[in-house]
Amino acid sequence: MVSLNMILRTLFFFILSIFITSCKEVKTEVKTEVNTEVIPEVIVEKVSVSTYEDLEGNPIELSDYKGKRVLVNYWATWCRPCIEEMPDMEKAQTILEQDNYVFLFASDQSIDKIIKFKEARKFQLSFIRYNGVYAKENVSALPATFIYNEVGEQVLRFDGGLKWDSPEMIEKLRAVK
Repeated sequence: MVSLNMILRTLFFFILSIFITSCKEVKTEVKTEVNTEVIPEVIVEKVSVSTYEDLEGNPIELSDYKGKRVLVNYWATWCRPCIEEMPDMEKAQTILEQDNYVFLFASDQSIDKIIKFKEARKFQLSFIRYNGVYAKENVSALPATFIYNEVGEQVLRFDGGLKWDSPEMIEKLRAVK
C-alpha cells in the first residue's frame, strides 16, 4: 500500500516541477530605430495673463484703480443669490458714484456667457471676467464681495447676498478709508 505521506510528497514534487519549468525567463531583444531627423529648437515665451479682463478681452488689474475705492463682487450666472442682489447693487452704485467708488462684477465664466447674461438681464453693471481660481481668493461660496480702499488694501469682505442699498450698508461703504 502507498502511504498518504508518499502521495503528498509525489504531488508536491509534481507541482514544484510544473512551477519551475513554467517560470523560465525568456529574453527577447527589442530593436529600436534612431530617428536622425534634426528637430529645430523651439523658444517658448511665457505670456502673462491678467487677473481680470473686460468684456472686450482687455486685461484689467485692481491696481489699475488705485486712488479709487473698489467693490469687487464674485458671482456666476447660475447663482440665484448673486442675481437677486444685483438690483440693490445697481442702486448702491448710483448712490456711491460721487464717493469715488468703482463696482466690478467678476465671474470665472466665459466672456460670451457673461455678455449673454448682461444682455438678457439689462443690468447697468461693470461685468468682467476673472481669470483666476476662486480658492486663491479664499472664495468658497458665491456671491462674495471684497471692498478695497483708495490705496488698494482689502478692508471689508461680505459673503452671501445682501441688501446693498440699505442706509446701513451705504454708510458702511462710505466709511471705508
